[in-house]
Amino acid sequence: MSPGSKKNRIIFIDLMRAFAVLQMVQGHTVDSLLADSFRDNAYPVYSVWLFMRGMTAPIFMFTAGTVFMYLFRLVNEPFKTNPRVKKGFKRVVLLLALGYLLRFPTPTIFNFSNIAKQQWDIFFAVDVLHLIGFGILFLILLAYVSEKSNLSDYFVFTGGALVFFILYPVFANINWVSFLPAPLAGYFYTGTGSNFPLFPWAGYVIAGGVLGSYLAKHPMVFKTSKFSLKLLIIGAALIAASFAGNEIEKLITGTSNMWTTSPNLVLFRIGFVLVLNSIVSYISLEVETIPRF
Repeated sequence: MSPGSKKNRIIFIDLMRAFAVLQMVQGHTVDSLLADSFRDNAYPVYSVWLFMRGMTAPIFMFTAGTVFMYLFRLVNEPFKTNPRVKKGFKRVVLLLALGYLLRFPTPTIFNFSNIAKQQWDIFFAVDVLHLIGFGILFLILLAYVSEKSNLSDYFVFTGGALVFFILYPVFANINWVSFLPAPLAGYFYTGTGSNFPLFPWAGYVIAGGVLGSYLAKHPMVFKTSKFSLKLLIIGAALIAASFAGNEIEKLITGTSNMWTTSPNLVLFRIGFVLVLNSIVSYISLEVETIPRF
């Protein structure tokens, strides 16, 4: 959260952000240093680490959406006069610029004569910063739709997230680079080397906006154990639904895509993120500040 009045800070969201960042750092570090001989699910510690690494991106993106929409809805002004709109667009541009700058293919700004195709592919690959930037952009646009249509944020944001989740299995099987330039195709699927295309990953940012809007519209609700319990129940229900859906999928198709392109994986990930939020929010009920280190 951005610095502001103490009463507007939500400690458990700060802790979730810190957890997501630490998970991302340790995940990349361990992946770079771990010998192949230890990459075996027969090792329980490795299995747990691999599972949590798979959950890091959904946690990171969901929390980013929660924070942005919480701060956005704290400003009780129409869309056109809300200062968070301008700040949001600036954040989108900054994240996209940083995303491309981190993968800039040459140490010189204007000399592109000796860049190999692989370097261009890396430069145009869509990663987490690009994804969160566009996720925030979609949240801003959906907030505008919500205001103009007089529909609740919960309905509009949930619908927006479902678009990215439902279309993911379809988009993943389209060869986008056959009719789109590689820099654009990378936003729709992983075929050009993108790690986080918009489908399904932008859906997690938008889904986080649902929680962010709820927190802004219900001040101090996070200070109650009832809130933590609600998150736990909803998260557990989504996880149960994901496993039930997987069993139905196996009965119908004879196979399971639970851990690849199945919508059941989306339900599981969001359910897991909500359960984790419920645990952290309950632990932080009596916490007023966290150390600045």
